[in-house]
Amino acid sequence: MKKAAVLILALVFAAGVSAQEIAVIVKTGNSSFWQNVQTGAFDANKELKALSPKLSVTFLGPQSDPMIPEEINMVESAIDRGVKAIVLAPSDVTALIPVVKMAKAAGIPVIIIDSALSGDKANYTSFLATDNKAAGEAVAKEMITRLQAKGLSTGKIAIESFVAGVGSEVGRVGGFKDYIAKNSKFTIVSTQYCNSDQVTALNQVTNTLAANPDLVAFYGASEPAAVGMGRAIAQAGLAGKIVAIGFDGNSVLQNFIKDGTLQAILVQSSYKMGYLGVKYAYDASLGKKKIADYVDTGYLMVTKDNIDTRDAKNVLY
Repeated sequence: MKKAAVLILALVFAAGVSAQEIAVIVKTGNSSFWQNVQTGAFDANKELKALSPKLSVTFLGPQSDPMIPEEINMVESAIDRGVKAIVLAPSDVTALIPVVKMAKAAGIPVIIIDSALSGDKANYTSFLATDNKAAGEAVAKEMITRLQAKGLSTGKIAIESFVAGVGSEVGRVGGFKDYIAKNSKFTIVSTQYCNSDQVTALNQVTNTLAANPDLVAFYGASEPAAVGMGRAIAQAGLAGKIVAIGFDGNSVLQNFIKDGTLQAILVQSSYKMGYLGVKYAYDASLGKKKIADYVDTGYLMVTKDNIDTRDAKNVLY
């Protein structure tokens, strides 16, 4: 992977675009969610070329999530190239702090997207993300409502999460757990981490279902976690028999909504993260002062009832 990353970065350097380059660096390029971020970033680049014809937006990410050292290397390489600005989705809340400080020291503004970064907020210009705590609470509320509609007020719930310690995961799963604990008598019996791998999620959920035949609900807290969860539920013949809610909105998850395997998916505006991230990075590189410290990029709870609406189509991918 390091060789591949070096090759990509060498090609970017060879193209001579660094001084007019905005580097978008994310956790991994291998998911529909991040590809939608890329679409937003490249669309912003097309618009900004009218103002700056030589502007180039590059999109980089490790092969899988989490590959923290590889992401750090990518940020360091961008700094060494003297890029105009960096848009960064940090794979860890603390590990990326030193390179973000390095960027600031080099006079390169950084826009953080998707996942929070700890430390001094003055190290970066702006943070664009879903309010993950509120999103986790929204999933919990939807789950409780659907369980109560089935006549249930107690029972076991399991969680399939993605990467422990990532800022988005801390809020998304923490918000879910807190809401369940404070507003219901349901019990969370399992929280597992698939490291953003669908096959791992499939196997973990399959094992959890086998170990807990009385499970009443499952929460898949990211795209790969939710896809693996949905496939495991379908293979176990439990589609529609337990309440299952996922996170994010690729075509596989949309089909799970339509066939009843999942009852809802909470979908972020990943496109907006990429689009606004590049726009804000460009403004910051010009020294513009009126840039919001934080932007909530929003979310939508998508169900069978609203999946074909314009609002849903605007966030699904």
